[in-house]
Amino acid sequence: MQETKPLGAQISHMLKDRGVDVIFGIPGVHNQEMYRGIEEAGIRHVLARHEQGAGFMADGYARATGKPGVAYVITGPGLCNIMTPMGQAYSDSVSVLVLSSCLNETASRRGQLHQMLGQEAAARTVCDWSYQANSAKAAYDLVERALVEFKTQRPRSKHIQVPIGLLEGQAISPPRQSTALAETLATTNMDMTSLALALSSADKPLFVIGGGAAAAATALREVVSACGAACFETYAGRGIIAWDYPLNFGATLARPSSAQIMEQADCIVAIGTELAEVDLWRYHLGHDCPLYRIDIDPECLADEHRAEVAIHARAEVSMTSLQQEITPSYSSWQVSAVAQQRRAWRVESEAERPGIIAIVDALRESVPENTMIYSDMTQFSYVANEVWPMTRPKHWHHPSGFGTLGYALPAAIGGAVARPGQPTMAIAGDYGFQYSVQEMGTAVELAQALPIILWDNGKLKEIEDSMRSAQIAPNAVIAKNPNFIGLAKAYGAYAVAPETFAALQQAVIEAFATDRPTLIYLTPNICA
Repeated sequence: MQETKPLGAQISHMLKDRGVDVIFGIPGVHNQEMYRGIEEAGIRHVLARHEQGAGFMADGYARATGKPGVAYVITGPGLCNIMTPMGQAYSDSVSVLVLSSCLNETASRRGQLHQMLGQEAAARTVCDWSYQANSAKAAYDLVERALVEFKTQRPRSKHIQVPIGLLEGQAISPPRQSTALAETLATTNMDMTSLALALSSADKPLFVIGGGAAAAATALREVVSACGAACFETYAGRGIIAWDYPLNFGATLARPSSAQIMEQADCIVAIGTELAEVDLWRYHLGHDCPLYRIDIDPECLADEHRAEVAIHARAEVSMTSLQQEITPSYSSWQVSAVAQQRRAWRVESEAERPGIIAIVDALRESVPENTMIYSDMTQFSYVANEVWPMTRPKHWHHPSGFGTLGYALPAAIGGAVARPGQPTMAIAGDYGFQYSVQEMGTAVELAQALPIILWDNGKLKEIEDSMRSAQIAPNAVIAKNPNFIGLAKAYGAYAVAPETFAALQQAVIEAFATDRPTLIYLTPNICA
């Protein structure tokens, strides 16, 4: 006879059996049954200060590990609060699983605590899918489905809700994990002959590399080099190709004149990228040659870019096969021309947001190469995403798609939980930082040596600039800020306000070596 336990406890045991070691969340009276089995199952729980923080922590953990980030939240407002991180994880292809409680009955009753008109439907608007489990078997099946899809499909956030009464009720143990999960995409060699011939015969082959190609980094580097291809990276794709590869145009797709480079190519391969608005900031790549798309997501293969050849495959499978078939060749791309173009774009960036590049360069000199960086929506990050050369993939995470504020700090906390003893850093702006500043308490509680770079230009400068360019008198772009140094210290964190580049570098070095987070407060007045 199988042992029974409350379903809330059984779900935690099931997650542990499937490799989940950490859960982020906040307990409440409506989801407390989900907490019954956490310690018993041997899962670590990280207490966030707000459900939005819990969601971003799960996101940061997932990006750092490649494993699902899991969050537990309550009915109603708890689920609403985590919907922003769910939307961010959906748009940036991150494996985040949110499990919430829900009310037993909503059709015939009103005025219940945390009641929503349609909680399941609300969550569905920002994630891959959202379902209610009305039996223990359904709960187990949905958890299994989510975890399998994270491994076999494009990763995206998912939501499962379970009625409170069902969480409290007795349930038999979940089934053991299957040891023979079948991949939905090919895991063996595939025929890449036509692409190999096209690249070998091209005069100016060009690759556009997104974050989805990270697992193929080794083979992709060899393929690009073998055919003398030039390349562009998306922000998420930085570090896949060596930053000092002579024909690497860098993360400059958003530069309008990058379309002119595309016009020069006679064969383009876009791999692991949506070629989305937030990658290009234009509707057309700019090419007038065959476009090959390689992606795990069929939707990307049939989008407005209309690839001549669409290859539905994992990046690592396609590139390993292509590596075996490619014939080394030379192209007519000129190393000096690529270097000159990159210098020109750097000058453009400096003209758009004066003074930031020098600070970014000084910061980079004091940051270990294996640092994992989480950035927020702020001008400092926009510049750094373009000019900071990455030496390894998936070590800079930015909320590109959904574009939410408040991402950096909690996501960095999740990343630091995932990589104990390894360097992690957050970069935020003065306005967005206040969306999730309360999570500093979590970082202090966890004793994380986490440098938090806070860029304070005293206003919503990007919005002000946009208003001016649209000939709108800037309005509502200045807000009174707190004493950030005092605020950080109130949470028990360290805080410094370096006034020179040398002081900044020393502060960063010390922050990585301490026993708690350090707020490093920067203003445009910092000088070399």
